[in-house]
Amino acid sequence: MWFGDHDLFLFNEGTHTRLYQKLGAHPVEAPERAHGSTPPHLGPRPDASQPARPGTHFAVWAPNAERVEVLGDWNHWTGDGSLLHPVGHSGIWAGFIQDVDQGNHYKYRIRSKYHGYKVEKADPFAFMAELPPRTASTIWRLDYQWMDKDWMETRKERIALSAPVSIYELHLGSWRRGPSGEMLRYNEIAEPLADYVEQMGFTHVELMPLTEHPFYGSWGYQTTGYFAPTSRYGTPQDLMYMIDVLHQRGIGVILDWVPSHFPTDEHGLGYFDGTHLYEHGDQRQGFHPDWSSYIFNYGRHEVRSFLLSSALFWLDTYHVDGIRVDAVASMLYLDYSRNEHEWIPNRYGGRENLDAIEFLRRLNTEIYTQFPDVQTFAEESTAWPMVSRPPYVGGLGFGLKWDMGWMHDTLHYLSRDPVYRVHHHGEISFRAVYAFNENFTLPLSHDEVVHGKRSLIDKMPGDVWQKCANLRLLFGYQYTQPGKKLLFMGGEFGQWREWDHESSLDWHLLDGEQHSGLQRYVRDLNTLYRAELALHELDCEPHGFEWIDCNDAEQSILTFLRRDRSGSRCILAAFNFTPVPRHHYRIGVPTPGRWEELLNSDAPLYGGSGQGNLGAVESSPRAHHGRRHSLDVTLPPLAMVLFRGPLA
Repeated sequence: MWFGDHDLFLFNEGTHTRLYQKLGAHPVEAPERAHGSTPPHLGPRPDASQPARPGTHFAVWAPNAERVEVLGDWNHWTGDGSLLHPVGHSGIWAGFIQDVDQGNHYKYRIRSKYHGYKVEKADPFAFMAELPPRTASTIWRLDYQWMDKDWMETRKERIALSAPVSIYELHLGSWRRGPSGEMLRYNEIAEPLADYVEQMGFTHVELMPLTEHPFYGSWGYQTTGYFAPTSRYGTPQDLMYMIDVLHQRGIGVILDWVPSHFPTDEHGLGYFDGTHLYEHGDQRQGFHPDWSSYIFNYGRHEVRSFLLSSALFWLDTYHVDGIRVDAVASMLYLDYSRNEHEWIPNRYGGRENLDAIEFLRRLNTEIYTQFPDVQTFAEESTAWPMVSRPPYVGGLGFGLKWDMGWMHDTLHYLSRDPVYRVHHHGEISFRAVYAFNENFTLPLSHDEVVHGKRSLIDKMPGDVWQKCANLRLLFGYQYTQPGKKLLFMGGEFGQWREWDHESSLDWHLLDGEQHSGLQRYVRDLNTLYRAELALHELDCEPHGFEWIDCNDAEQSILTFLRRDRSGSRCILAAFNFTPVPRHHYRIGVPTPGRWEELLNSDAPLYGGSGQGNLGAVESSPRAHHGRRHSLDVTLPPLAMVLFRGPLA
């Protein structure tokens, strides 16, 4: 439990990845002195003639403190008898307090060396916290009997770049609530969530940040507890149970993780020991103007150890299968959201944050070294090169990057009245220019359905039927483009109102045929995406995609092929972005024979008009699109049709 010399070396070097085993509060049945291992630097040894009693080890990093006490409910928040002692010159204060155990609440009272500053802080390494708005930390053990062995042994192949990865993003407090509007606990939501995700065919869930946060309206993106799941939904074991249930049902779990900033709440990390310990002291580097929050000092070795340990903690202790790193662009650029003279250039005079770059590379290197069967995802909104390429070739080392350009262009295009789409055809086809520069995930996330942006279905033009048809087009285009898929909750059944974190999704809409049809369509897209190698095996490789015709702007039609690795099977995707049905539309194909109609978004069971190709089309030896054979097809209005070709 105690810090050894090697631990201190790694901590001060910025390479310690298991700090949560050393710092924080760790209850034990009997103090380690009973086994002859009490470190000499922790103050007077207790009387060895007295029987050993259980208690808790405390350790906190506060190098600029002159006194650290533990306040708790056992000493009536006075700190009496709960003084910590410095561990050499490490900046760590530690001690053992008897008769303090799981469930006790506590804070550190820190008196700084400077300015007479005194403050009460939550434990940065706490495993649990009081239910907000209370802010004390809670002593807690993390023992749990996992039952997901089968999943853990096979999860690498389920999240590989060649695997079908279809992610359902959700905010746990507003996905589904109890009958009186109350938030459900992790263990209460486990089975219903697993049932729904399994029924819908998604392969993974992505949980918006569950790390403890004081302001519920931040959705978890203003984190104070980097090692504590929010107690709004229950205990750490409740969360473990939920993840365990999902794993046993064949569903992976990705956690949204936020190393880009942290809130200024007094009990949090800011100005921790009377100095800018975790954050930069200069506001031009240490304060985020967009979120009014602090920015980590990525150049400080101990801060890097803290963040590395947090990321690996969730992978290690909670069996999480991947992490999505929020707001990477804000970390990479020193001038992010800043005007001229509001930022400090790097040592070369540039705008790149060299410390953050080095941290991200180290983060991904450590994760893939220690957990080669998981993935990391970057929400990076600029054209920063090689985000998803290994550090040894100059990349940042992420497994996948969110394709924000695809999201913006596609939503802009589909939000236009179809009569104007002829003039903006490049918005829908441009993605192919860069589609394989990175390993991409195609996101339709929570950010697109809040703050007046309207829900996905409400962004679509036209009457209700056309809105539904356009939304089916959007999902069809997402699922057939190269890249992994992500869809935020509510979009799959066409929720009309924007997402509201204070209430449940509008599940009652599924009583209507239009919404149940949309839901059925997304389920079938997931089923097809997972079943057809051509739709996922080469998501990140250019020879899995081939245009047939990207230039038919006049009729607002796109056609392309997706192929599997063997090249023996291909799928033809055809999109009609107008409400005008196209009869006898000719498409060149690479192989002659019968082309089976796999999916038609205009099918009546999805709410469509029922136009199509009667299940299949036979090719004719008529050259078109530079190919010797072609199909004469019907493209329904505002619809996608998928055809599977004969074996090559």
